[in-house]
Amino acid sequence: MSFSVVQGFSKSLAMTVLSEIGDKTFFAAAILAMRHPRRLVLSGCLSALIVMTIFSALVGWAAPNLIPRAWTHHITTLLFLGFGLWSLWDAFHDGEAEELAEVEAKLDADLKANGGITKDKNKIDDDLKKQKQPMLAQFFSPILLKAFSITFFGEWGDKSQLATIGLAADENPFGVVLGGIIGQALCTTAAVLGGKSLAKQISEKMVALSGGVLFIVFGIQSFLSKVDS
Repeated sequence: MSFSVVQGFSKSLAMTVLSEIGDKTFFAAAILAMRHPRRLVLSGCLSALIVMTIFSALVGWAAPNLIPRAWTHHITTLLFLGFGLWSLWDAFHDGEAEELAEVEAKLDADLKANGGITKDKNKIDDDLKKQKQPMLAQFFSPILLKAFSITFFGEWGDKSQLATIGLAADENPFGVVLGGIIGQALCTTAAVLGGKSLAKQISEKMVALSGGVLFIVFGIQSFLSKVDS
């Protein structure tokens, strides 16, 4: 494995983990897993994140072929520095402190709109249906599609998606995809298995601080590195 792949992998893995822990999609996966079969929620959320990671890396990989590499390099540098300052601002101004409550309120509103079924009854009904359905039908169940759509559109235009595009434009795209997928799998699995209890124990301020410092380090490294011709 070449050094460029390892570097892209390590940067993408670290960036993904620190961007996704405490994110809205992390909380959504945790809450959905409390109400529906975990296997379906994990499959839906993770599928959406893998599709988004590959798509973002492809956009980043294609960018240097459409515009001069020097431009993409400088844009990537500015993105990393900007996201770093953004994350630090969130950390010191509690910009993400209410995300768990916000996501839970939105999902509760959707639940009431679908007939006002209680969480416990909904969970039992889902488990019974899961036992009766064939495997193929479960893969196209409304629960899996709901988890997929919530995660996909929640990530669209998010900080982590734009950062993945910038990273793939400046690093080996294969390493970026591999690191991103593994990072997404780790975070989503933790959210689904840990549930809301894990989400409540996460210090969003420390995650935002760590992510902000990491983005700034990436930005400085990008600024100091030479542009490949």
